[in-house]
Amino acid sequence: MLALDVIILLASLAVILAGAEVFTNGVEWLGKLLRLGEGAVGSLLAAVGTAMPETLVPIVAILGGGDAASEIGIGAILGAPFMLSTLAMLLVAVTALIKKHHNRPNYPELNINTEILSRDLQFFLIVYSVAVLASFLPNHALKVGASGFLIAAYGYYAYQTIKRDSGAAVEEDEELHPLYLQRIFGGKKAESEVAAAAEESHHSEPNVMLVLLQIAIALGLIISGAHLFVGAITEISYALGIPALILSLIIAPVATELPEKCNSIIWTSRGKDTLAMGNITGAMVFQSSVVPTVGILLTPWILNMTALVSVILAIGSAGMIYTQIKLRGHLTPYILLIGGCFYLVFLALVILGFLG
Repeated sequence: MLALDVIILLASLAVILAGAEVFTNGVEWLGKLLRLGEGAVGSLLAAVGTAMPETLVPIVAILGGGDAASEIGIGAILGAPFMLSTLAMLLVAVTALIKKHHNRPNYPELNINTEILSRDLQFFLIVYSVAVLASFLPNHALKVGASGFLIAAYGYYAYQTIKRDSGAAVEEDEELHPLYLQRIFGGKKAESEVAAAAEESHHSEPNVMLVLLQIAIALGLIISGAHLFVGAITEISYALGIPALILSLIIAPVATELPEKCNSIIWTSRGKDTLAMGNITGAMVFQSSVVPTVGILLTPWILNMTALVSVILAIGSAGMIYTQIKLRGHLTPYILLIGGCFYLVFLALVILGFLG
């Protein structure tokens, strides 16, 4: 049975990732049609798009019920900001150091927009701290109030992001893959039109309704995959005697969020450090504000020691990055490396039996 559960787990992740790819493709085109700027696309639309699996997995887990439902949900909720603030930062740091070593060995700084990054990190540190402190509140009514603050804070963040980037369209040389539904419904004609448009340095823009339809289909795929994922994690945790919290905290974000953050690695290698970091920090804001409200509203929202350690490490890593930006006015890959090591510390504590 364990082998079958593992196969189902892998199949569920494949479905989730396929849905996430289709969703992100649709969201990117939506951003282009709305003429949003670099900060909005990187910190808002792209970040939310790639965070969708981690949003729906805890919802499906908690609403599905079961003994391990709350653990799986809380693990998936806390796992994403933890992985993003540590492991994802580590990958960007390694990519940046390789690039700087070959191209600009005497310039170790990342070429970032410090205003965008400091804003994202400041929001993350505030809202994630509120989300965690809500677990210590004495009654559910106060926790619901905290969740209202989190939603309002993200709404303000989204408004400020769009307002700041209004009128600043995405660079014309930023290539987008053709919309999947456009290729399916348009056939070879659509493909030839897209190819011809690409040669003229602009894309054949799809109809906005087609974009929204693709986004809806993608959400259906992600939800279906989430159902399979939750069931497989539950069975594997029982079979191996490992808490479902730990499995979901580690497996869910690494398998669903991390592949999407390969965009950040690509952008870093191309010198687009603001897009690379904004893709991560924007997802951190979303994952630490909107997603925890699911846990606060639908579970008792009581965090055990394992969960709290992941939170402390995530806030510590983000805090170091934010401090360097505010105090020195720039960001180096080395501070990202230090934060990335926090992820390894957590894994070591789990393997050695100090957590879980």
